[in-house]
Amino acid sequence: MPLRVVIADDEVLARQKLLQLLRDEADVEIVGEGANALETIDLVQFTQPDVLLLDVRMPGMDGFDVISALCSSSLLGLPSIIFTTAHDQFALKAFEVHAVDYLLKPFTRERLQIALQHARDQREHAQRPATGARSTQKKEYTNRLVFRSKGRILFLPIADIRWIGAEENYVRICAGKESHMLRNTMANFETKLDPEVFLRVHRSAIVNLQHVKEFRTDESDGECFVMMSDGQKLPSAEVTAPALPASSRAKVSPQTRSSLHPSLVCSKPNRHACRLFNFEQKVSVVDNGQDIISS
Repeated sequence: MPLRVVIADDEVLARQKLLQLLRDEADVEIVGEGANALETIDLVQFTQPDVLLLDVRMPGMDGFDVISALCSSSLLGLPSIIFTTAHDQFALKAFEVHAVDYLLKPFTRERLQIALQHARDQREHAQRPATGARSTQKKEYTNRLVFRSKGRILFLPIADIRWIGAEENYVRICAGKESHMLRNTMANFETKLDPEVFLRVHRSAIVNLQHVKEFRTDESDGECFVMMSDGQKLPSAEVTAPALPASSRAKVSPQTRSSLHPSLVCSKPNRHACRLFNFEQKVSVVDNGQDIISS
């Protein structure tokens, strides 16, 4: 099935360059070219393309005005939007309107191909039939963040985030060896993250469960914390001895008890620590009397 594309740019040379780059894309069909915002709106409504290659700066109305007009006047869904522009200052706004990519001129054929693949993936996802009632109700979560940091515009995959911490009016995002400060709230981030991957363990900490090493309680002061795989220590809600059968509990060492998953050891209905722990983990006793968590 061809990928139907409309090109919108007020510069003739820019449209010709895109036509040249798209010439070798076997599944791409150019269904129209718009030289201004009004032409583009009419073209999209008439042709119903899969992809709109959209310049930001155009006479009269800009690319964002085009999107607003299409949203308000069309009963059908928007095409996948790929911005093509020489201006980097609109990148954040572009992803706020759910653009699939943002190409800074001049860009290469390879970079355009990546953007088109994003559009193909979006179309495939939209056409995928739902499997049961739960699938139709499944919430879509953010899969990447776009933000400015130290003079750069970063595109950070959500999967790369290890933990998020609150620092006054900011949040610190740790992704490998880098960390970034964003003016945002923990509550806002929590709504954007998949609860099967990320867990808010404390009012000031959200962790990626793929990077959690253990949950522990400090025996000296009773402080509860999460130890991440990179050695970072983050605060956690209170935990106590696990709710195990009496025959097994005697064989659980203090070290093991302190590292048990809070789904097994939460003692209080703390909304940050207990409400999302629904993993099918179990405790199995081995010959040496120590207990092992397996999932």
